Amino acid sequence: MTVVTPVQFGAMAALQIDAPDGARAIVTLYGAHLVSWKGANGREHLFCSTRSALDGRRAIRGGVPVIFPQFAERGSGMRHGFARVSQWRPGESGMQAGEAWAAFHLSHADLAPAQAQAWPQRFELVLRVALSANQLRMSLDVRNDGETAFEFSSALHSYLAVDDLGAVRIDGVQDGSLAIDGKLDQIFRGIGGAITLHAGAASLQLEQDGFCDAVVWNPGAADTAALADMEDDDYLRFVCIEPALIGPLELAPGASWQGRHQIIAGE
Repeated sequence: MTVVTPVQFGAMAALQIDAPDGARAIVTLYGAHLVSWKGANGREHLFCSTRSALDGRRAIRGGVPVIFPQFAERGSGMRHGFARVSQWRPGESGMQAGEAWAAFHLSHADLAPAQAQAWPQRFELVLRVALSANQLRMSLDVRNDGETAFEFSSALHSYLAVDDLGAVRIDGVQDGSLAIDGKLDQIFRGIGGAITLHAGAASLQLEQDGFCDAVVWNPGAADTAALADMEDDDYLRFVCIEPALIGPLELAPGASWQGRHQIIAGE
């Protein structure tokens, strides 16, 4: 079967990744942004705002944005970095042990002139997206191709779809379960085991490696209403649980770093 098929997502070029068991993902080349992940049972596990601009001119609201080389405003560059608003190159793809996968590449040479001038370090990013049954695996590789060290932070800003925010409980980020009863934006350091999102009868088990931190975010009612790219009640439909390297981490010339993230859906 064909593993990767070119498709359109809004006005943007994208690749659809199909596993033989029916699992499917869509990744836009703009931002290497995972905008849809359906398990073999057809259930969509990611939230993507219907008001998000899908024109390749601004960041997509939802899915899994790639955060690099800066987290939020923790630095002098653009908020959350340039990776999520850059044009990535499609790379290798294939099938391995029933798992369909595709890779996406971004280097300094791919950046828009203003971005390249603002962050002149030579680097190579490789995002790999793999899926089968009700499992998603993502990895982000960062390589320093320059002659001087640079510092970076990174995250996979995952918008996880839920039917009822009030029923959400999160285990594995603190002692006891975490509930969301209003705006929440919290960093949890030193994540050492699995995180479980309970959302009514459904659940997601999240595991990460390389990403040593996790961020849990929901904008709440007031902040959502102030966002032009979200409906006023969209905050009820998702929670972000992000594997993150808040750091920053210093990467020596020629050195590489990898962050991995796995989600297993249970019903």
